[in-house]
Amino acid sequence: MSGRSLSCSPEGIQKAKKALIRYSLTQKALAEELEVTRQPIGKFFTGKPVDRNLFVQICDRLDLEWEEVVAEPASELEVNQDNSIDIDAIVQEVRKKIKPSIQERCGTMRVLDMTQPIGLNDIYTSVNILEKIIGRQRLGIDELLQQYSSEDFDRFELGRITQKRVPGLEAVEKYPKLMILGKPGAGKTTFLKYLAIQCIGGKFQAERVPIFVTLKDFAEAANKPSLLEYISQQFSNCRGVGARQTVSLKNELLKHGKALVLLDGLDEVREEDNSHVFKEIKEFSDDFQNNHFVISCRIAAQEYTFEKFTEVEVADFDDEQIATFATNWFKDKLVKPEIFIKRLDENNRIKQLAASPLLLTLLCLAFEESGDFPANRSELYKEGLDALLKKWDAKRGIQRYQIYKKLSVQRKEDLLSKIALTTFERSDYFFKQKAAEQYITEYIRNLPDANNDPEILQLESEVVLRSIEAQHGLLVERAKGIYSFSHLTFHEYFTAR
Repeated sequence: MSGRSLSCSPEGIQKAKKALIRYSLTQKALAEELEVTRQPIGKFFTGKPVDRNLFVQICDRLDLEWEEVVAEPASELEVNQDNSIDIDAIVQEVRKKIKPSIQERCGTMRVLDMTQPIGLNDIYTSVNILEKIIGRQRLGIDELLQQYSSEDFDRFELGRITQKRVPGLEAVEKYPKLMILGKPGAGKTTFLKYLAIQCIGGKFQAERVPIFVTLKDFAEAANKPSLLEYISQQFSNCRGVGARQTVSLKNELLKHGKALVLLDGLDEVREEDNSHVFKEIKEFSDDFQNNHFVISCRIAAQEYTFEKFTEVEVADFDDEQIATFATNWFKDKLVKPEIFIKRLDENNRIKQLAASPLLLTLLCLAFEESGDFPANRSELYKEGLDALLKKWDAKRGIQRYQIYKKLSVQRKEDLLSKIALTTFERSDYFFKQKAAEQYITEYIRNLPDANNDPEILQLESEVVLRSIEAQHGLLVERAKGIYSFSHLTFHEYFTAR
C-alpha cells in the first residue's frame, strides 16, 4: 500500500462482490456511478492498490466498512508519505460531506408570524458584542443617570450603551471558549447559525469543521447519550457520511482541535436535564479543549459557570444595524426600506423597540401589512409584549419551568403594571433590586392561597424577578442590583395599563 493508496483484502473482495449482487450492480455500472473509468474499479476487485479516496467511495457505495476490507491494518486516516496524518485533508473531506446538512439546518430562519422561512444570508445583520456584561457593572443609580442626557430620556433611548462594541466574528476569533449571553430575542441563535454557515462556506475558520447542537434536542435525546455520542450520531445521519468519517471525528478532528463547536440555547434545557447537560459540556470542552466553543444562553438564566469560558453579551442593535436589517427585509418587496426607516425615525417610542432583533422583526411584519405603523401605537406595544410573554417560546415549542405557579401571563402583566405605576410616579427609571422584590412580595402576598411566611415570600420574590428577566426580558439588570424596564416604551405602556 502506498501512502495514499489502499488495496482490498481477499475477504473484502468477496464482500464487495456480494454487495454488487445485492445492489444489482456491475463493475461497469459502479464505475459510471462514481464517474471513473472501469480500470480502477477492476483493480479494486482484484486486490490491487487504488487511490485511497476512490477506495472509500466504493466502500461507501456498497455499504462496506472500509476499515474491515482493507488489505492490511493501515491507518484509517489520510496519511502522508512520511506516515504522518494529513489532518487538513480529513477536515476538507468531512466539511464537504456535512455541508448539505449544515446548510439545511442553519441556512434559514423563521420567527413569530412569518408565513415561510427566509434565507439567513438574505436577512442577517452583523452582531456586535459587549465584552463587559452590562448587569455586572458596579454603579449606583446616580452614576447610571449621569450616563443618560436629558435628550436620551426625551427620545426614549434608555437602552443605549456607550461601551465599546466588538464585531461578533472578531469575538469568536479572540476567545476560543465563548459564552454568549443576551436578552430574549437578541439574535443569539441566528448568530450561531451564521457562524456555522460562514464556517462551512469557507468564509470563517475554514480550517475547522462546524458542529451545531441545539442543546434542548440533545437534552431530550433518547437514552441520554453523551455529547460526543450525540454529535457522532449527527454526523452519521448526514447523507454520504460513513463510519469512517464518524471515526475521524472522534479520533482526529476533535483531538487535533479542528472543530468549531456551537452549542445553542442553554437556557432552553428543561430543569430536570440541567445537571446532565452542564456535566456533558464541561467534560466535552475539557477533553477536547483545543477546539473552538461557542455557547449561547439568555442572560439571567444561567446558574452554572463554565470556568474556562469568557462571558460576553450581545449588544442591542444600533441605528446602522436597524437600517441594514430593514434594507434586507424589504428588499424586493412593495414597501421600500427607506419609507420604513423614515417612519421609524419619526416615531422614537417605536424606534426604541427596534433595538431588539425580535421586536424589529415584529415591526417589519406589521409595517409590511399596511405600509405604516398602526395609528393606535398601544396595539403595537401589546403585540410586542405578547411576543415576549407568550409567542417567542410557544412558536419554538419551548416550555420553561414556571418558577411561581400562580403567576399566569395575565398576573405577570398585572404585576408589571403595578411596578411600572409605582416607579413612574416616583420618576424612578432605575430602581434597586430590593425595591423590585418588595413590589413583587406585596403582589403575591395578596394572591389566593399565598404563603404569608416572610422568608418564603422573600425567596419567591427573588426568583420571580429573575424569571421575568430571564424568560421575558421585560425587566433588566442595568448594573449590579439595579433594574429598569427593558424599554421606556414598555414602562409607559404598563403604567397606562
